[in-house]
Amino acid sequence: MPLTALVLLHACSSEQPPPENRPVPVATAAAQSRDIPVSISAFGTVEAAQAVSVRSQITALITAVHFKEGQSVKKGDLLVELDCSGSLAALKQAEANLIRDMAQAKKAAQDVERYAALMEKNYVAREEYDQVRTNYAALQATLKADQALIEAQRVQMRHCSIHAPIDALAGRLQVDAGNVLKANDVEVVSLNQIQPVNVSFAIAERDLPAVRRHAAEKDLEVIATIPGEEKPERGRLVFVDNAIDRSTGTITLRASFPNAEKRLLPGQYVDVVLILTTVPDAVLVPARAVNQGQDGQYVYVVSASSTAIMRPVEVGQVVDGQTVILKGIAPGERVVTDGQMRLKPGAAVTIKGTE
Repeated sequence: MPLTALVLLHACSSEQPPPENRPVPVATAAAQSRDIPVSISAFGTVEAAQAVSVRSQITALITAVHFKEGQSVKKGDLLVELDCSGSLAALKQAEANLIRDMAQAKKAAQDVERYAALMEKNYVAREEYDQVRTNYAALQATLKADQALIEAQRVQMRHCSIHAPIDALAGRLQVDAGNVLKANDVEVVSLNQIQPVNVSFAIAERDLPAVRRHAAEKDLEVIATIPGEEKPERGRLVFVDNAIDRSTGTITLRASFPNAEKRLLPGQYVDVVLILTTVPDAVLVPARAVNQGQDGQYVYVVSASSTAIMRPVEVGQVVDGQTVILKGIAPGERVVTDGQMRLKPGAAVTIKGTE
């Protein structure tokens, strides 16, 4: 054979494609086993456990304000003092009238006894005796009226000092010292109780039976996370509404949170996770290892001989980027997380990275 033909033959043989069984580089991860919570995710709104609009019960001048806007107050703390000099004077006058009328009633009682004895001896007419008794009865009624007036004035005096009715966070002060407040007119300040605090959220109607079933067994934990933050707040489910919203097909639930650090504020939006139960020893693989085929979902498993095995799987929920495998994978098996597009069943693989 001529030398030129041999050179050409050698060149053609060097350009042949690589063998089909050349290993495909892939990244893998080991299937893990751990307890996984079964949960429902939703969006929630923070609400005050109690909200109070503080108003004056009497018309009076503000003499002093004893709190600052945004301050935490305790139940019974003095918030505002009002000028009640007029009420104090009226109270003293009512007490003086009571003392006077008590003296007159005592004298009238003595007259009744004296006239009763005189009438038995026919020294006075029956009409005079009846008049004395009527005067005594009238004075007894006057005493009750005096006592009622004193109590009313004391109530007025109690309203001269406005105290916090709950443990709460004070909002914006709507009035200042020197303003005149009218009874039940202008709001002095709004108080929101945020320890504990509530979070309301809605779930789909289809999830309600599961919630009821698990709530009957134990208190259900609820986790709330402020968007953009990682630290969650933990509380418990306390309320399930009694009707479905037909316009949305959802039902409202409410959870209570201790809110120890006061991170949750009324009106705030949070991400909510309602924990129903926990699946023990669940098998998890990275979510990107799960592929969708014509016959359903599958993963590639790397065998002991470094070949790819296509394994059909039944999947559950995705938790933090990990997919729960209900059927098809055992803990410890290595699954392909990158390079699946170049694989086919039985292909040889070489591991370029592990997780």
